[in-house]
Amino acid sequence: MADADPYLSAAEQARAAFDIDDHDLELVVVGENVTYCARRDESAYVLRLHRPGYHSLEELDSERLWLAALADAGVRVPEPVCAADGRFFIPVGATPTDERFAGLTRWREGAVVADLQQSTDVTAPVADQFAQLGSLMAQMHTQAVAWDPPAGFVRQRLGADGLLGETPFWGRFWEADELTPSQADALGQARLVALDRLRWYGEPAERFSVIHADLHLGNLLVDSAGALSVIDFDDAGYGWHQYDMAVALLHMQEAPDAEIARAAFFEAYRAIRPISDDELTWVSFFETVRLMMLIGWKAQRPEVTWPAGRLDTVVEQALAGLADLEQHNQR
Repeated sequence: MADADPYLSAAEQARAAFDIDDHDLELVVVGENVTYCARRDESAYVLRLHRPGYHSLEELDSERLWLAALADAGVRVPEPVCAADGRFFIPVGATPTDERFAGLTRWREGAVVADLQQSTDVTAPVADQFAQLGSLMAQMHTQAVAWDPPAGFVRQRLGADGLLGETPFWGRFWEADELTPSQADALGQARLVALDRLRWYGEPAERFSVIHADLHLGNLLVDSAGALSVIDFDDAGYGWHQYDMAVALLHMQEAPDAEIARAAFFEAYRAIRPISDDELTWVSFFETVRLMMLIGWKAQRPEVTWPAGRLDTVVEQALAGLADLEQHNQR
């Protein structure tokens, strides 16, 4: 495994810091972060090597603070484990130029809900899964609005500038190298229109708080008793609740039963946290914003391969979404 895994040296450094056994260190996935299943005292853990440069140590420690607050509110989230010296994150080096922060959480048993959609053995309608997601998201938003983050809490702000400003969180998407000149020009103009709209909308606390920002079915686990757990808080930060919803619903945009799932999601959300019809109309707008941001996300990750034609599709959907919203506003 040492020959095949370039991250093993860093994982072993982390294992020593977290006092994990000298065996049973299994590589699970190499993606945004590098994730292992580790074992200590017959218990399983998630050992994660975080993407270099994506978050500061202060931001990672702040993520742990929100996890603790969510757990106190009854939301099932990863349970952090401290290193021997009390730190949540340890700097480790995969290579001399690839230093990462390593963190440990307890392993939660369960299946990824998105994977269940692909299983022929699962008969639960996707609408039921989105209803569960809607309830869970409403619970998280309620907690976040009432929560007063402690001093030193630092996470990115996905407000107007963070999403669409001159230096957005995922980069200047309208300048991505993969775009044609006409696509770049159209996205540049669309960005300015959408940015003005966001600035007009504002950031009142009842709809703008700490959010997960990547809460789709691929970041939900369900155990044998049907209990849901939220994972992967890498993108969590301050943002609009409707943006959080848009991220979840965009994954179902082209599915045959998308409208049924969408309705189930909103109904379940509103059963816990009231939101007006006018406020919900912004979800479609934020889906368009998310599509534009994804172009920047891809540009920052040249190692990620998209299927042929996907970039063109994302650009077309983003521009079409904004055009539809502008026509609606003029009626």
